[in-house]
Amino acid sequence: MISKRVPTLTKKDVARRVATIQGQPIYKSEPWVSAVIEAIRELMIEADPEVRIELRDFGVFEVKKTKAKPKARNPKTNETVFIPSRRKTHFKPSKLMKEELQKPLSSLGYSIPEGSADAGLSEKELALVVSGRTNGH
Repeated sequence: MISKRVPTLTKKDVARRVATIQGQPIYKSEPWVSAVIEAIRELMIEADPEVRIELRDFGVFEVKKTKAKPKARNPKTNETVFIPSRRKTHFKPSKLMKEELQKPLSSLGYSIPEGSADAGLSEKELALVVSGRTNGH
């Protein structure tokens, strides 16, 4: 089975999009994009110990504490190990972004992945399933 490589966008691609939106050359947007990303990273690293960074119409970045796991298991050796509590990152998309990303692939003109349960559904059936109105409900 040959897996198709998913395209990766980089900071340069973000700078290019910002330059296009602002009608400026890319060399002017690159430092600003880098500065914003660096600021978000530093705010998250400096979290004491938790922080919430809310960007309206985009989402929320959070640094959260995890609990210690005294009885975790190393699957390779089956040895019981202790994992101390730590901080982790979490991203929650905004309502606007979530609504856009939850649109069915077929309605956006994309091909349905092979073996997907919605491969045989018509547009009308798919719309009913997405809206939560299936047979008997």
